[in-house]
Amino acid sequence: MKKIFLSIGLLLGLALSTAYAQYDVDALRFSYLGFGGTARNMATGGAFGAAGADFSTLSTNPAGIGLYKNSEINLSTSLLFNKVESSFYGSANDDINYTFNMPGAGFILTLENENSNWKNVQFGFGFNKMQDFHKNTEIEGFNDESSLMTEYLAKVQNSGGELSFYDTELAYNTNLLYYDSLNSTYRVDAPHGGINQRKTIEESGAINEMTFSFGGNYNDKLYTGVTIGIPILNYTMVSRHAETDTQDSIPVFRSFSLDERIETTGSGINFKFGLLYRPANWLRLGGAIHTPTFYSLHENYSRNMISHFENADFNSDESVQGEFNYELMTPMKALGNIAFIIGKRGVITAEYQYTDYSTARLSEENDISISSTYDFKEDNDAVEAKYTNAHNIKIGGELNLQPFKIRAGYALYGSPYADDINDGERSYYTFGFGIREKHYYADLAFVMEQYDEDYYLYSPEYVKAAKNSYNSNRFVLTVGLML
Repeated sequence: MKKIFLSIGLLLGLALSTAYAQYDVDALRFSYLGFGGTARNMATGGAFGAAGADFSTLSTNPAGIGLYKNSEINLSTSLLFNKVESSFYGSANDDINYTFNMPGAGFILTLENENSNWKNVQFGFGFNKMQDFHKNTEIEGFNDESSLMTEYLAKVQNSGGELSFYDTELAYNTNLLYYDSLNSTYRVDAPHGGINQRKTIEESGAINEMTFSFGGNYNDKLYTGVTIGIPILNYTMVSRHAETDTQDSIPVFRSFSLDERIETTGSGINFKFGLLYRPANWLRLGGAIHTPTFYSLHENYSRNMISHFENADFNSDESVQGEFNYELMTPMKALGNIAFIIGKRGVITAEYQYTDYSTARLSEENDISISSTYDFKEDNDAVEAKYTNAHNIKIGGELNLQPFKIRAGYALYGSPYADDINDGERSYYTFGFGIREKHYYADLAFVMEQYDEDYYLYSPEYVKAAKNSYNSNRFVLTVGLML
């Protein structure tokens, strides 16, 4: 008989592990922010902080609100094309995702002070999209080195026979991981691979930051701004990991699949403080500090494992699901801005950002729904070891051909990974144009994002990386009314 089950006593003695997900990955995913907002900002590489008078600056350097002379209302829409190309054990695949969304909307109220050095004060309210998670990934190849069960086997052996409800217990209940009582050890069918592996991942969701801002203009020289940011986060990941004995070389085993769904929702709060100074009419200098964002997050998760064998009596279907509450503190951020005003012909602007991703921290909430506590120590240790500080540089320009505007920009986001354990450096190429009249404006932007990143189907100790190349193309339209 191929499968010999554990005794009832041993089953009752198994301990459940709560470390069922890699929360250090979430710490980076929810801390890494691109640039969004209006088409004008995106067409200039997200570098419009020192130029100001654009709603996007409320989420970068809020002192930009101080340059508004008129009240304004605006709305942005976006169409996103995401393509992911993957190479895994010599096989190439790709997948495409299309998404329509709103990257921003807002309202600016400007008040004049005729008898004060504070010539204007401004209030702003709205939202900017800070991150978009939409993308589909397809990875497939023939692995002659290992199986996902190889990792599960090592995990149960290293734990002294204890099963984790989220992975090894699922494999045990579906007969993929079994106990050989004659030799007092666990076994799996394909510890050295010889199977076709395929993984599909569908990701969706976004981080939209609600902004409440206040700013002022002192003698047309000094501009100040403060933003209270309330980011609203929603992220969904649906994946399938499938392994199949396509060459019919493994006795008894035929195939298995692991379906996983994770939904994370929540909100947080942060504060942004900014200054802009105009030492000359042609020059603006600025800087801003962003406090950490303090998130309270809720996760719903489910896993379903289905196995197939030559003897259908061993086929099985098992599931696990639950929910989990936790907190995340993202890194703080420092920004520097500069803009060169070329009379009425245009502007050249640049921005530098510094973020240390290794300072993100995860912690447990008191109303955790599973029986044992989880202090996130291993995850926080992994954050410190895997991530590092990143330097982001943006540069852009706007040419004024009244009433038409032509814009272009480039942004380079440094890799958040320490010691070159992964790539992750991102490049953004941007272009756009618009028209501005006395009471309205309309802007269109194109943003192309490119980066490469390794993805591991499971522990890199057992499997080679899938080499993924990400390419996204985004079109953004913003319309606004000056009141």
